[in-house]
Amino acid sequence: MLTRTIGRYLSWPIGVLSFLLASTGIPPNVITWSALVLNLWACVFFAAGGFAAAAGLMILAGTCDLLDGPVARRQNRVSRFGGFLESILDRYADLVLFLGLLVYYVRVDRFSYAILAGVAMAGAVMVSYAKARAESLGPSSEVGFWERPERLVLMIIGGLVNQMGLTLWILAIGSNLTVIHRIVHTWMETEGKLRKQRVENADAGPVRLSPRVSPEPPDTPARSLLTRSAGRGD
Repeated sequence: MLTRTIGRYLSWPIGVLSFLLASTGIPPNVITWSALVLNLWACVFFAAGGFAAAAGLMILAGTCDLLDGPVARRQNRVSRFGGFLESILDRYADLVLFLGLLVYYVRVDRFSYAILAGVAMAGAVMVSYAKARAESLGPSSEVGFWERPERLVLMIIGGLVNQMGLTLWILAIGSNLTVIHRIVHTWMETEGKLRKQRVENADAGPVRLSPRVSPEPPDTPARSLLTRSAGRGD
């Protein structure tokens, strides 16, 4: 995935920046909120048609996304709530970026692209939701390509080269194909495996139980006397 690739190539600069930020004592949640604020400004620039400026702000916001976790670990402030908050704010960031593009295309009377932005927005949200729901059922859903890092990188490139129309086509199709992929994968990991197990059990045939053998009663004195009498024919 792109996340691991970015982490591998940026591990050293991210480590240095996280060390500097952690030494200032800044709370990790402040960095998380800063990412959302920067994405809100990117939304404003997208709505105004300033795609390159919006892409630059997205780069800064993405840097904050990469830093809040390492800073939390260096400050020993890792918490379950911090991870929850980051996930929620990431979803809002996804929504506002597409909302800015939707507003722009409505302003310039490109309603087909406004609808396309809405479809891409729905796909982006559903990719994350499908993964969360699949993991609540048990199986991991790490399938599909268009996760959040891939979407953000493509939007940044599209903004820098002023090709947001093509970017939206790719995201609208790719994100929703990823959702379908995760639906199929989750079905195979749940219902598919269950049906396969039922078929295998049916092919194995009924389970044969060994007959029950009554235990020999204890050899009491009375029983011993009766047995000896029967043996003599009395």
